[in-house]
Parts: sequence; C-alpha cells; structure tokens
Amino acid sequence: MTPGAFAVVATTREVLDAPGLGPHLLAPWELRRLAAIRVPARADDVLAARLLLRLCAARATGRPPAATGLAQRCPDCGRSGHGRPHLPAHPGLGVSVSHADGLVAAAAAPGPVGVDVEPVARRPGPLPVLRRVLPGPDLHEALAAPDPGLALLRAWVRAEARFKAGRPPPEDVLLKEWTDHRRAAVVAVATATEAGAGAVTAGPVLLPPSALLGGPEPAAGP
Repeated sequence: MTPGAFAVVATTREVLDAPGLGPHLLAPWELRRLAAIRVPARADDVLAARLLLRLCAARATGRPPAATGLAQRCPDCGRSGHGRPHLPAHPGLGVSVSHADGLVAAAAAPGPVGVDVEPVARRPGPLPVLRRVLPGPDLHEALAAPDPGLALLRAWVRAEARFKAGRPPPEDVLLKEWTDHRRAAVVAVATATEAGAGAVTAGPVLLPPSALLGGPEPAAGP
C-alpha cells in the first residue's frame, strides 16, 4: 500500500504487453464502453488506461487489481458509468486517469487528485479555446515564452489536471509537472494541499511503470 500521492506514465503498449493484464479485469460496464469504440488504437488506449488505473488503485489500497471496486459517476447528471473515477469503498482516496495517442497516465492520492498526459509534440489550440480553458496569467506567460507551443502544452496539461481534481481554489492545489523524455510525454498532477483529514501534505511522485507493471525500467527514464 502506498499512502502518498503518486502517478505513473506509460505507453499503451507497455501496459498491454504486461503479463496478467487484459479486459478480464474490467467491469461489465467498462467492457460495454470499450466495445463501442470503433477506432482500434483508441480502444487500446482506453483499455490500457483502465488497467493502469486499476494498478494504481491496487497499490494505494492494498487490494488486488480485480477487487478495487472502481466506479465512475458524473457530477453533472449524477449517473454512473462516466465522469470522474472513484473508489466507493475508499471515499478518502482519490484516483484519476488520462490517455492520449498511445500514452496513458493514472494517479492516486489521499484526497482529490487529477492527472493529464499529452504527447510532447502536441500543440493545443485554437487560441479562442485556450482563452476559455487556461488562466489568463498562464496564457500570457506561455505566449511570451521562447517556445510558445510547448509552453501552451504545459499550461494545458496543468489546467486539465486541476479540472480533474475538482477545480479547487488556487491556494488549495499543488500542481506538479514532468516531462517523460523516453516516452515523449508531458504529464501534470494536481493534488490538495490544505491540512486536514485525508489531505496531501507533500507533492506527488512520478513512479516508473516498472513499479506497477514489473520488469526493469530502461536507463533513459523520465
């Protein structure tokens, strides 16, 4: 069991090639959603993300991956099967997941948490969308950077991670960002910072995929 906040980034292929992992670990509602995806590469990303999320939940709870009891509920409509993932049996534990073009990321923390991953070569936009999504200071700082495209991408993953954590006030959220050079990925994790029951008092750590998938981690890591 891991009590602190942590995140893991991997390629879709790393997860799907790991022994013992597969669709048999998913719940029936997850399998139905997976079967509805018509683009094979996207279906692989979703499957890998769901499996990595289960491994994170298992590490955080001490339960086997098949017994973590992962669920999803939409905060807007109140229906299950979509929206933010959560663990009904562990209400104080937060989990989050992300996937994008052959990359997957998952995170767990004792409190609200959000994770987002994007390929480092991606460039978000257009500008009207960025103005709606990014905080004004972050947008202006990114546009003034020597490489505005990369700076905007970093601001984007931070904003997405914060959104997934529930949009806490700026003073109550800790944002950490990494570049995984081996996997050409940018990842951000948002966790709660206020003191109190279940709150995160130290920043999240980025674990190598081998910590969950087994096997050695190549020397050229994040």
